[in-house]
Amino acid sequence: MEQKKIIIKIGSALIADSNGAARIAWMAALATDIAAWRAKGREVIIVTSGAGALGRGLVGLSRDVVKRTLSMEEKQAATSVGQPILMQAWQDVFKPHNIVTGQVLLTLDDTEDRQRHLTCRGAIEKILQLGALPVINENDTVSTAEIRIGDNDRLAARVAQMMSADTLILLSDIDGLYTADPKTNPDATFIPEVKEITAEIEAMAGDPQPGVSTGGMKTKIMAAKIAMMSGCRMAILKGNDDHPLRRLDDRTLRCTWFTPSTTPLAARKRWIAAHVSMKGAIIIDDGAVKALNDGRSLLPAGVKSCEGEFVTGDAVSIKTLSGQIIGCGLIAFDRDEADKICGKRSDDIERLLGYAGQEEMIHRDNMVLNKSL
Repeated sequence: MEQKKIIIKIGSALIADSNGAARIAWMAALATDIAAWRAKGREVIIVTSGAGALGRGLVGLSRDVVKRTLSMEEKQAATSVGQPILMQAWQDVFKPHNIVTGQVLLTLDDTEDRQRHLTCRGAIEKILQLGALPVINENDTVSTAEIRIGDNDRLAARVAQMMSADTLILLSDIDGLYTADPKTNPDATFIPEVKEITAEIEAMAGDPQPGVSTGGMKTKIMAAKIAMMSGCRMAILKGNDDHPLRRLDDRTLRCTWFTPSTTPLAARKRWIAAHVSMKGAIIIDDGAVKALNDGRSLLPAGVKSCEGEFVTGDAVSIKTLSGQIIGCGLIAFDRDEADKICGKRSDDIERLLGYAGQEEMIHRDNMVLNKSL
């Protein structure tokens, strides 16, 4: 399977050493691998842990001082101090490759609320289009126990889902999935590929080992579920040594692949069709109908009128002039904005709305036509 859009998740144990300092040499080697992938035309997004691990010692919360589990407030404080150190480290290791990094901090609501989901997706897409490298972390400083995603394995899977990525790579301190924990069971058997997450597969996951990381195999299996349902394949591989991505390409690094039975785009369209209720309707002319059937996005020029009350990110029906519903999609504009640009050219949007919005009323990736259901 060709890799076009790849999410790479890096755990805290790979970012920070036992003294709470950044492993700059390892990060630099990884940056070299990622630069080589980008040169091949692959889009890469990093989901990074490590802010708390880098910051806790600076606020007097190092593990040799604190012999207990940190409170939520202490974790937030450590993260607030460690996050700029983490981002500076990423900037430094990518600078020799002339790659600019862009920080993106997300909460669970950002990935699940449709309007914020589309906003985040659009922002990350623009970072990629401008040639920069998105570096994502959970916004631990403002998250609470009730809303935080809790580990970056699942955050990475949510990002893969949001961005319609085809590949998710979890760089870990273990080389894949085993029938039992290989650190405690010498009879544990390595599993090279998983095509379905069964109860038996879930039972193989153990709890995380003590250390700087917060995840474990359980969270990786949860991430695999999200990724596979999104049509994204996922790999768990050991990243401790230098150049793990190069060795993955060379097939000299053992890993476990979780392979889905669908594609990211097909999974996204099923989600749009099955899990959203219509807030209104967009009536389009015959030319727009033909364009949609040819696989194009819906532009304002082909829209004749709107029905109902909707906001950016809501699902709306797509109707012909005769009233036939031919599909549905996630609208990129509020109702009052849509009314202003109906029938107009895309290059008129900024003049009519006062800002440069999307060119499409509904992007083809956010649209499902009845013929494709």
